Amino acid sequence: MSISRHGYGALAAGRALGSQVHPVFMLPPVAAAAFGAVLAPAPSAPVAVAHVSAVFLAVYTAHVKDGYVDFHVRSEDDDHPLTVTGCRLALAGAAVGFALCLFALWTLAGPPAALVALPLWFIGFLHAPQLDTNPVTATGGYPVGIGLALFGGFYVQTLAVAATPLAYATVFVILLTGIKIVDDSTDYEYDRSIDKRTVAVVLGRDGARRLASALVWLSLVAVAWFAVDGLFPPFSLLAAAAFGAVALSARRAGPALATMLLVRGAYVFLAVLLVGVWFTPLAGIGLPDVGVLGPYTYLATEVGFGALALALLVRAGDGALRRAGRTLAVLYPVAYLWDWYTLTVGVFEIPLRTGVVLFGIPVEEHLFIVVVTAFVVGVYETVATAPPAD
Repeated sequence: MSISRHGYGALAAGRALGSQVHPVFMLPPVAAAAFGAVLAPAPSAPVAVAHVSAVFLAVYTAHVKDGYVDFHVRSEDDDHPLTVTGCRLALAGAAVGFALCLFALWTLAGPPAALVALPLWFIGFLHAPQLDTNPVTATGGYPVGIGLALFGGFYVQTLAVAATPLAYATVFVILLTGIKIVDDSTDYEYDRSIDKRTVAVVLGRDGARRLASALVWLSLVAVAWFAVDGLFPPFSLLAAAAFGAVALSARRAGPALATMLLVRGAYVFLAVLLVGVWFTPLAGIGLPDVGVLGPYTYLATEVGFGALALALLVRAGDGALRRAGRTLAVLYPVAYLWDWYTLTVGVFEIPLRTGVVLFGIPVEEHLFIVVVTAFVVGVYETVATAPPAD
């Protein structure tokens, strides 16, 4: 009974079994499970170890089953280190190990802790050939698994549902779905040749990339929402900024390079979030008070954003300033009347302004219309004129 296709004996079998441990894809779910435990008020190390081990074995199951199906069943892969018997033994061993982890969770934390971890095994075992033929489940299985691992890491510690771990899990599901779409694009030609319906095959390379960018952007905006709402610490904004910089760098790269950048950026994203939760830097530090400028505060913010808008328009070149002017000419009358009406009926007030009124509205509101229009057109021109991906 041979386990390895490339040798005999215990050493060859060990190498073949160990080859199914892929750190690049196993580290995120394991780290997410540990991160979920950190979110708990007083995490128990034995419970965390049992849950993290269950997550590891679920991902190991997914890799073994995927390799078995792709090589031994579909003949898609050129090689695989495990024989059919080796794959089955590895799956059986992982299943037994996972069951032992569930028993440990049941014993240490209670039946609900075991039940919340159980879906991870089904996601891993059913990834191929059941889930990987549909663009939704093929793309969403891994991110959803990480989201469950993160939430489960918290739940097994507390046996409680809380908004904060749910928010973190949601952010990671959205972010990693975007990354997975880019990753699947690396196999676009091959997947298309075998009628494998990934998102890239269904939407095309450009459509898939736009969807991935939208999901990544949504996840980063969600970080800002949750930070402002108090669910995330203020330091989490640095994680969003760091990953945003990586995403911008990867935006016009080819699928392989973009995937490499985004996966490594996700590690940084998680690490910075962990620092924010564990050490709570910036806690107790208030926002900078630009109100010290008194009546010139609103005007000063318009000067700052106006300068940024102008820089974007100048950088875009090719008539961007002219197009911004035409847009402003059409938009200004509507915006002016809208602004005048809302101020007149008392929808909002502007305390930090100079007090200068021009044609029924503060002079700052006239400038606001100009700055916002220029900023929107500048961003659009910058995005629209960017070179296509390789």
